Amino acid sequence: MAKSKTSTVFFCQSCGYESAKWMGQCPGCKSWNTFVEETISKSAYKNAGSGGISASASGRQAKPVPAVLSEVTVREEDKLTTGIGELDRVLGGGIVQGSLTLVGGDPGIGKSTLLLQVCRNLSGSGHKVLYISGEESPAQIKMRADRIGEFSSQMYLLCETSLDEIAEVIRSQKPEAVVIDSIQTMYNENVSAAPGSVSQVRESTGILLQLAKGLGVSILIVGHVTKEGTVAGPRVLEHMVDTVLYFEGDRHASYRILRGVKNRFGSTNEIGVFEMQEQGLQEVINASEYMLDGRPENASGSVVACTMEGTRPLLVEIQALVCHSNFGIPRRQTIGTDFNRVNLLMAVLEKRSGVQLASCDAYVNITGGLKLSEPAIDLGIVIAVLSSFKNCALSPKLVAFGEVGLCGEVRAVSMARQRVAEAEKLGFDTCILPYVCAQECRKNSQSGKIKIIGVRTVQDVMGSLF
Repeated sequence: MAKSKTSTVFFCQSCGYESAKWMGQCPGCKSWNTFVEETISKSAYKNAGSGGISASASGRQAKPVPAVLSEVTVREEDKLTTGIGELDRVLGGGIVQGSLTLVGGDPGIGKSTLLLQVCRNLSGSGHKVLYISGEESPAQIKMRADRIGEFSSQMYLLCETSLDEIAEVIRSQKPEAVVIDSIQTMYNENVSAAPGSVSQVRESTGILLQLAKGLGVSILIVGHVTKEGTVAGPRVLEHMVDTVLYFEGDRHASYRILRGVKNRFGSTNEIGVFEMQEQGLQEVINASEYMLDGRPENASGSVVACTMEGTRPLLVEIQALVCHSNFGIPRRQTIGTDFNRVNLLMAVLEKRSGVQLASCDAYVNITGGLKLSEPAIDLGIVIAVLSSFKNCALSPKLVAFGEVGLCGEVRAVSMARQRVAEAEKLGFDTCILPYVCAQECRKNSQSGKIKIIGVRTVQDVMGSLF
C-alpha cells in the first residue's frame, strides 16, 4: 500500500489564506503575524469530503430548476420553531430545515445551555434531535440538563469527536436537528492536523455543510471565540454557514444578548435579550424596560436614547461624567460606544456651541452592557455630556435620538415613528428628535400624550433644555 505523502503549508488564522511559505503579512486580509504551520496529507483534499453526503447518495436525484425559481416551493413548516421567542426573532422565525447555524461567544456565557434548551423544546414538540458533545461526558450534560427540566424520548445524546463516526450516526438516525458542541473539538481522520486547527475546522465544517444540505438536517454548531471576540479558526468559517449568532454580555452578570450578525433567511443585527437564572436562560420580553431598570433619578449626566437593533426599537440609558482635569492632557474613556465618535461630538460642542471641554475629563457609558454604533445615539451622548458639564439633572421622562454632524446640525434617522411609539408605550412624555422627523411623528403619535420637540442644531438643544 502506497503511503500518503505529506507536506507543510501555512494558513492565515484570520481569513484562511494558504501559502507554501511563512509570510509576515497576509496578502488576503492584510493581518500581521497570523500564519501558522500545519502538516497536510496530499490525499486530504481528495478525501476530506468523503464523510459528507450528496443529493444522490441520500436517495434524491439532483434536478436543476428554472432561473425564475417557479418550481421552488417555500412552506412555513420548513422552519422549526424553537419555543424561545427571542431566539426565533433573531433567526427570522425559526430554524430553517437544512441550514447550518454557528453560535459563538465567550466561555461560560451560556451557549451550551441555550442549545440544550432548544433541544428540549424541539424534542418535546415531537422532533427528533441529536446532541453531540466533544467536550463533556453524559454525566456532565445530565447535571446541566437537570436544571432545565425533563427531556422527552426524542432527544438523543452522543459524546464523540470523530467526524466519520458522527456522519454515520446522522445518516442512520436521520434526526431533524443536530447540535455540535463544539466545532473546535471535531476531528477528521483525512486531515493530519490537530483538532481545532485551521485545516480541521474548515474541513469539518465543509462535511457538516454537505450533511445539512444533502439530508435536509438542521445543524447548529458551537464555536469558541478568540480574545478579540471573533470565532476561533479560519474566517472562511463564517462565510460557509447560513447564520452566525454571537452571545454577548458579562458572564458574571445576569443578562445575555444574542446578536445575529449574518442570516441568509432573515434580517441581520437582530438581538434577543436573555437573563441567566437557575432554570437556565429566560427570555426578556420587554428589553427596553429591562435595560432601564434601576436608572438613577435627579442625577446629572443621565439621559435615555433610542436605538434600533434590527427591527426592534430599544431604549438605553447613556451616562456621562465630565469634570475638570488636573493634568495637561485630559482623559477620555468610553464603554459601549466608539471612543473616536465621542471625541468628535465633544469637539463639535466646543466649536459650534462654545462649551469649553478641552480641559475636562470625560467618561461616557452605555448601561446594560450593550455595544452601540448607530449614529442615532449621537444626540443622547451630546445631551448627557452637556447635562454633566452644567451639573443640571434632566427629566427622567425625557428621551432623545438623532445624528449630529460636524457642523452641529441634527440629521434625520430612520424609523423615527417606531422609536417615538416605543418611548410613548413606556410612559415617556418628552421626545427630542431631528426637526425633519418631528412633523411626521406628531401625526402618527398613538395618544398625543408625548411632547415632540424638533431641533435643527445642537444650539437648539441647549436652548430647549438648559
